Amino acid sequence: MYSLYSCDADSPAYHLDIFIDELTNSIRHVQTGESFDTEVFEITIKDLADVRKRKGEWHFHWRSELKQVDRKVYKLVITGQPNILQGLVSVSNMGDHYYLHLAESAPMNFGEDKIYEGVGGNLFAFCCKLSLDNGNEGFIAFKSKTTLISHYEKTLGAVHIGNHQMIIYPNEALFLIDKYFKNRKK
Repeated sequence: MYSLYSCDADSPAYHLDIFIDELTNSIRHVQTGESFDTEVFEITIKDLADVRKRKGEWHFHWRSELKQVDRKVYKLVITGQPNILQGLVSVSNMGDHYYLHLAESAPMNFGEDKIYEGVGGNLFAFCCKLSLDNGNEGFIAFKSKTTLISHYEKTLGAVHIGNHQMIIYPNEALFLIDKYFKNRKK
Protein backbone atom coordinates (compact mmCIF):
# COMPACT_ATOMS: atom_id res chain seq x y z
CA MET A 1 0.00 0.00 0.00
CA TYR A 2 1.25 3.44 -0.86
CA SER A 3 1.46 6.07 1.86
CA LEU A 4 0.34 9.42 0.49
CA TYR A 5 2.12 11.57 3.00
CA SER A 6 2.72 15.23 2.44
CA CYS A 7 3.57 17.56 5.30
CA ASP A 8 1.48 20.37 3.86
CA ALA A 9 -1.31 18.44 2.16
CA ASP A 10 -4.03 19.90 4.37
CA SER A 11 -3.14 23.49 3.53
CA PRO A 12 -5.60 24.89 0.97
CA ALA A 13 -2.65 26.52 -0.81
CA TYR A 14 -1.43 23.03 -1.66
CA HIS A 15 -4.59 21.79 -3.33
CA LEU A 16 -3.75 21.78 -7.04
CA ASP A 17 -5.84 23.99 -9.25
CA ILE A 18 -3.93 23.97 -12.53
CA PHE A 19 -6.34 23.47 -15.41
CA ILE A 20 -5.41 20.88 -18.03
CA ASP A 21 -6.53 22.74 -21.14
CA GLU A 22 -5.44 20.03 -23.55
CA LEU A 23 -3.10 17.06 -23.67
CA THR A 24 -0.63 17.86 -26.42
CA ASN A 25 2.72 16.27 -27.24
CA SER A 26 4.53 19.50 -26.36
CA ILE A 27 3.04 22.93 -25.87
CA ARG A 28 1.05 24.59 -28.62
CA HIS A 29 0.71 28.25 -29.54
CA VAL A 30 -2.99 29.04 -29.15
CA GLN A 31 -3.29 31.43 -32.11
CA THR A 32 -1.08 29.68 -34.68
CA GLY A 33 -1.45 26.04 -33.62
CA GLU A 34 2.32 25.62 -33.90
CA SER A 35 3.81 23.05 -31.49
CA PHE A 36 7.02 23.63 -29.57
CA ASP A 37 9.17 20.95 -27.94
CA THR A 38 9.84 21.49 -24.27
CA GLU A 39 12.46 20.68 -21.67
CA VAL A 40 12.30 20.55 -17.89
CA PHE A 41 15.14 21.68 -15.64
CA GLU A 42 15.60 21.99 -11.90
CA ILE A 43 15.13 25.66 -11.09
CA THR A 44 17.59 28.01 -9.41
CA ILE A 45 16.96 31.16 -7.41
CA LYS A 46 18.24 33.14 -10.43
CA ASP A 47 15.42 31.66 -12.54
CA LEU A 48 12.93 33.15 -10.09
CA ALA A 49 14.17 36.75 -10.47
CA ASP A 50 10.97 37.85 -12.22
CA VAL A 51 8.60 35.43 -10.49
CA ARG A 52 6.43 37.26 -7.97
CA LYS A 53 3.19 36.33 -6.29
CA ARG A 54 0.93 39.17 -7.35
CA LYS A 55 -2.60 39.53 -8.65
CA GLY A 56 -2.59 38.74 -12.35
CA GLU A 57 0.84 37.14 -12.12
CA TRP A 58 2.11 34.03 -10.32
CA HIS A 59 -0.27 32.58 -7.72
CA PHE A 60 2.30 30.92 -5.42
CA HIS A 61 5.41 31.90 -3.46
CA TRP A 62 7.90 29.94 -5.55
CA ARG A 63 10.94 31.29 -3.68
CA SER A 64 9.54 29.82 -0.46
CA GLU A 65 8.81 26.58 -2.26
CA LEU A 66 12.40 26.38 -3.51
CA LYS A 67 13.65 26.66 0.09
CA GLN A 68 11.68 23.59 1.24
CA VAL A 69 14.24 20.85 1.92
CA ASP A 70 11.82 18.00 1.19
CA ARG A 71 11.12 18.98 -2.43
CA LYS A 72 12.52 20.11 -5.75
CA VAL A 73 11.15 22.77 -8.06
CA TYR A 74 11.37 22.38 -11.84
CA LYS A 75 10.76 24.77 -14.71
CA LEU A 76 9.16 23.94 -18.04
CA VAL A 77 10.67 25.84 -20.98
CA ILE A 78 10.51 25.72 -24.75
CA THR A 79 13.62 24.00 -26.14
CA GLY A 80 16.22 26.67 -26.84
CA GLN A 81 14.52 29.25 -24.59
CA PRO A 82 15.76 28.30 -21.10
CA ASN A 83 15.06 31.72 -19.57
CA ILE A 84 11.37 31.95 -20.49
CA LEU A 85 9.33 30.00 -17.94
CA GLN A 86 6.22 28.29 -19.29
CA GLY A 87 5.33 26.60 -16.00
CA LEU A 88 6.65 25.48 -12.62
CA VAL A 89 6.15 22.35 -10.54
CA SER A 90 7.19 21.34 -7.01
CA VAL A 91 7.58 17.65 -6.16
CA SER A 92 8.91 15.33 -3.47
CA ASN A 93 10.22 11.81 -3.79
CA MET A 94 8.24 9.93 -1.17
CA GLY A 95 10.12 6.67 -1.66
CA ASP A 96 7.35 4.70 -3.36
CA HIS A 97 5.85 7.55 -5.42
CA TYR A 98 6.28 11.24 -6.17
CA TYR A 99 4.07 13.82 -4.51
CA LEU A 100 3.14 16.89 -6.54
CA HIS A 101 2.85 19.84 -4.15
CA LEU A 102 2.28 22.69 -6.61
CA ALA A 103 1.98 23.13 -10.36
CA GLU A 104 1.38 26.41 -12.13
CA SER A 105 1.32 27.71 -15.67
CA ALA A 106 3.20 30.95 -16.24
CA PRO A 107 0.87 33.98 -16.17
CA MET A 108 1.07 34.26 -19.96
CA ASN A 109 -0.36 30.72 -20.21
CA PHE A 110 -3.60 30.98 -18.27
CA GLY A 111 -6.86 32.73 -18.82
CA GLU A 112 -8.60 33.69 -22.03
CA ASP A 113 -5.54 35.43 -23.49
CA LYS A 114 -3.04 32.62 -22.85
CA ILE A 115 -0.25 32.15 -25.37
CA TYR A 116 0.41 28.39 -25.03
CA GLU A 117 -1.74 25.40 -24.12
CA GLY A 118 -0.56 22.02 -22.89
CA VAL A 119 1.54 23.31 -20.00
CA GLY A 120 -0.43 21.58 -17.23
CA GLY A 121 -0.40 18.17 -18.92
CA ASN A 122 3.30 18.58 -19.59
CA LEU A 123 4.02 19.24 -15.89
CA PHE A 124 2.03 16.19 -14.76
CA ALA A 125 3.73 14.00 -17.39
CA PHE A 126 7.13 15.18 -16.16
CA CYS A 127 6.28 14.17 -12.59
CA CYS A 128 5.15 10.75 -13.82
CA LYS A 129 8.46 10.43 -15.70
CA LEU A 130 10.44 11.35 -12.57
CA SER A 131 8.57 8.64 -10.70
CA LEU A 132 9.17 6.07 -13.45
CA ASP A 133 12.86 6.96 -13.81
CA ASN A 134 13.31 6.49 -10.05
CA GLY A 135 11.74 3.03 -9.95
CA ASN A 136 8.22 4.00 -8.86
CA GLU A 137 6.36 2.88 -12.00
CA GLY A 138 5.13 6.42 -12.67
CA PHE A 139 2.99 6.65 -9.52
CA ILE A 140 2.26 10.22 -8.46
CA ALA A 141 -0.13 11.65 -5.89
CA PHE A 142 -1.50 15.13 -5.32
CA LYS A 143 -4.29 16.97 -3.58
CA SER A 144 -6.89 18.65 -5.81
CA LYS A 145 -9.23 21.55 -5.37
CA THR A 146 -12.80 20.22 -5.11
CA THR A 147 -13.86 21.81 -8.38
CA LEU A 148 -11.12 20.05 -10.36
CA ILE A 149 -11.40 16.46 -9.08
CA SER A 150 -13.60 15.27 -11.94
CA HIS A 151 -11.52 17.31 -14.41
CA TYR A 152 -8.33 15.46 -13.35
CA GLU A 153 -10.17 12.14 -13.51
CA LYS A 154 -11.26 12.84 -17.10
CA THR A 155 -8.14 14.51 -18.49
CA LEU A 156 -5.33 12.68 -16.66
CA GLY A 157 -6.97 9.41 -15.68
CA ALA A 158 -6.31 10.27 -12.02
CA VAL A 159 -8.24 8.41 -9.33
CA HIS A 160 -9.84 10.24 -6.41
CA ILE A 161 -9.22 8.22 -3.25
CA GLY A 162 -10.92 10.58 -0.80
CA ASN A 163 -10.20 13.82 1.05
CA HIS A 164 -9.19 15.56 -2.20
CA GLN A 165 -6.28 13.11 -2.56
CA MET A 166 -5.68 11.81 -6.09
CA ILE A 167 -3.36 9.23 -7.63
CA ILE A 168 -2.14 8.65 -11.14
CA TYR A 169 -1.45 4.92 -11.52
CA PRO A 170 1.17 3.36 -13.85
CA ASN A 171 -1.02 2.81 -16.94
CA GLU A 172 -2.21 6.41 -16.99
CA ALA A 173 1.29 7.63 -16.10
CA LEU A 174 2.76 5.74 -19.06
CA PHE A 175 0.14 7.28 -21.35
CA LEU A 176 1.15 10.78 -20.21
CA ILE A 177 4.87 10.00 -20.45
CA ASP A 178 4.47 8.61 -23.96
CA LYS A 179 2.42 11.65 -24.97
CA TYR A 180 5.01 14.20 -23.83
CA PHE A 181 8.32 12.31 -23.80
CA LYS A 182 8.60 10.47 -27.11
CA ASN A 183 12.17 9.35 -26.47
CA ARG A 184 11.84 8.21 -22.86
CA LYS A 185 14.16 5.57 -21.44
CA LYS A 186 12.69 2.09 -21.26
